[in-house]
Amino acid sequence: MHRKSFARLSLALAFAVAAPVAMAQQIPVTDFAKYADLDEVALSPTGEYIALAVPSVDGKETNLQIVKLADGSTVKTLRFGQESHVMGVTWTDDDQITVARAKRYPGEEFLRNTGQLMATNLTGDKQRTLFAYVLDDGTKRGRNKDLGSAYLEKVLDKEPGKVLVNFYCWEMDCGEDGDTVVFKVDTRTGTRQEVERIKDGDVSSSLVFDTDGIARIAYSEESDGTPKLSYRATATSAWAPLPKSIAGYHLVGGVFAEDNNTLYARVSDEGEATQLYKIDVAAGTRTKMVNREGVNVGTIMTATRKEVPFGVTYTSPSPAVQYFDNNSEWAKLHNALLQRFKGKMVYFLDFTRDDSKVLFWTSGDRDMGNYYVLDRANGNKITQVGARAPWFEGKALAAMKPIEFTTRDGVKLYGYYTAPVGGGAGPKPLVVMPHGGPFAVFDAWGFDRDVQFLASRGYGVLQVNYRGSGGRGHKFIQQAYKEWGGMIQNDITDGVKYAIDQKLADPDRICMYGGSFGGYSALMQPILNPGMYKCAIGYVGVYDLPLLNSSKESEDESVERFFLRSLGTDAASLGKLSPAKRAGEVKVPVMLVHGKADGNVGMNQFRAMDGALKDAGNPAETFLGAGEGHGFSNPENIAELYRRMEAFLDKHIGPNAKVATSP
Repeated sequence: MHRKSFARLSLALAFAVAAPVAMAQQIPVTDFAKYADLDEVALSPTGEYIALAVPSVDGKETNLQIVKLADGSTVKTLRFGQESHVMGVTWTDDDQITVARAKRYPGEEFLRNTGQLMATNLTGDKQRTLFAYVLDDGTKRGRNKDLGSAYLEKVLDKEPGKVLVNFYCWEMDCGEDGDTVVFKVDTRTGTRQEVERIKDGDVSSSLVFDTDGIARIAYSEESDGTPKLSYRATATSAWAPLPKSIAGYHLVGGVFAEDNNTLYARVSDEGEATQLYKIDVAAGTRTKMVNREGVNVGTIMTATRKEVPFGVTYTSPSPAVQYFDNNSEWAKLHNALLQRFKGKMVYFLDFTRDDSKVLFWTSGDRDMGNYYVLDRANGNKITQVGARAPWFEGKALAAMKPIEFTTRDGVKLYGYYTAPVGGGAGPKPLVVMPHGGPFAVFDAWGFDRDVQFLASRGYGVLQVNYRGSGGRGHKFIQQAYKEWGGMIQNDITDGVKYAIDQKLADPDRICMYGGSFGGYSALMQPILNPGMYKCAIGYVGVYDLPLLNSSKESEDESVERFFLRSLGTDAASLGKLSPAKRAGEVKVPVMLVHGKADGNVGMNQFRAMDGALKDAGNPAETFLGAGEGHGFSNPENIAELYRRMEAFLDKHIGPNAKVATSP
C-alpha cells in the first residue's frame, strides 16, 4: 500500500471478518523482513482527529501524520529531523500533540525513547522542542542543553496543553547525585515550572502519580539490585519508606482511583510473581483483587478519559483477561470486543473527553496489530483506522500453542510450540528457539516474525521460558544466576524432550537457532547433548564468557554489578561454559550470523567462535551484516538472513520440511 494513501484507505475500510484462506501459499521472505506500516495511533480529545506514527519503508525514519477521522484526509505529515523517529504520540489539547524522539535499535521491532520531547500544533507551523540536548555544530551552539532525559508522565486535562514531565538528570550534571525533577510544562509555549526535585539518595525516579498529578510512589534500586520503595501517605505527606503492609518486596506501576487514595498496583512480597491489590494508601492496607498462579499480573486495563481501572490482561503463559466486576459497563464492552475479535487480545488506548469514542487495538499470534475507533454514540460502530502489517491479511499463519512441562528437578515451566502451517498430524522437524537475555526477558503469546517465518517454511518452533526468564517474579530470575551453562540449559533440554515425548518433534530433525544469549544456547546445546541436534544457528551470539565479562568492565557501575551477580568472575569456570573454548565438541553443522557494528556483543565473540570451529575442522557458514548492530535492521539484510536460514535448515533437517498444503 502506498504510504501517502495509507491513512485514507485504512479509514475507508468498514470492519469485516477476513475471508477464509482457500489455499495455503508460501509467504514471500520479504514480507517477514518489512517494517510495520504503523507504529502508534492516538485519538484527539474531541474525536475529530487521529495522529499516527508512520515509519518509512526502510525503517530509517518515523514521521507524524495527522488525519481527520470523518473522511480520512491527511491534515499534515510532520518530520522532526532527518532520520528521526517519533513515539509516545500524545494529545495534550484538542489541537496540540507531544511526541518523544526515538531511536530504532537493530534487531528490535519497536522504538526506544531517547528522552527528548517535542510538541506541535495540528498544522505543524508551531513546532517546539520541549527537552533535548543538542550538540554544538561548528561555530553554532545548540539551543537546547538539557542535561538529562525527559519523559511525559501525565496530561493535565484541567489545564489544557499542560503536562507533567519526569526529568532524569544525568549524574552530577544537575544536582549532587543526578536528581529527578518533576516539571509542569506548557506544551504550547515550552515554558516549564519545577514542581519538585527528588534527590537520588533519598528516593528515586520511577514515579506513580495520583489523578491530581502528585507523585505518590517512588521506585529505585539498591546497589545489589533489590527494590527501594517510598511513598506519600497523602498528597501533602513527606516521602517515607513504603510499609511492608503495602508491599513486602516490590510494587510495580499502579493506577490511582479518583479519590486519590485507592491504588491498584501489582505487588510482590518476597520476590514471587506479582499479584494485583487494591491498596488504601493512607491506611497502609490492601485487598487482593486478582492473580494468576505463578505468573506476573499483566496490564492493568483502564477505561474513560479519567483512566478508571476495570481489569487486567495476561499474555503469558496463555492469553487471558480478568475483570474486577464482570457486570461493569467497561468489562461488558471489553468482553463484547473480545467476542467480536475472536482469537485476539483487545486493549483500550484512548478516549474522547465525553467517552463517546474509544480507540482500541487488537493483536494476536497471527496478527501484528490493528487499530479501530468505536463510536458509542453511533450504535457502537467500529471503524478500522490502521493496520501494522496489512500484507499478511488473508495469508495462512501459524497458531502459537502454550505448553507446560515439568523439569528434571520438579519445576513447572511454560513455553510455546508453533506447528508448521498446513503440516498435518505427527512429529515435525523442529527449530528450538531460546530467547535472549537470559535474565528478565521472556517469550509471550503474540506475533513473532522469526516464528512465523520458520512455521511458513514447514518447521515447528519450540520456545521455552527457562528459569531466569521474566514474567514470574524476581526469585524465578535470581535462581538462574551463574547458571548460563547449567540450569538454564537443562531447562531447554527438558523442553526438547517434552516436545519429542508429545510427538511434536521428529527426534532425527532438530536444530537450534537463537540470538544473543539464544546464540550462546544454540552452540552450547549440541555440546551438552551430543546427538540431539542436527545443526545450530548462532545469531549475534555470546560464545566466550571470560571475554564477555572483561568487556562489561567498561560499562557503568550498575551494569558491571549486575554481571558480577549474574555471571560470576571465575575465569576457569566461565571458560568451561564457553562454546568457543569447547568447539571441538560441536559435532554439528553451524551457521554464525553477526552484525559488524554490534556494540553489545562485539565482533570479537564472532571471531572467537568462528576461529575455534575452523581450528576444530568444522568451519561454520557465516553471514556478516555490514553496518548492522545487535540484530539486523536493514530489511534487505533481514530477508537475506531468512533465505540463508531456510537453505541451511532444509539442508540439515529437510528437505521434506518444505511441504505446505491447505490447513
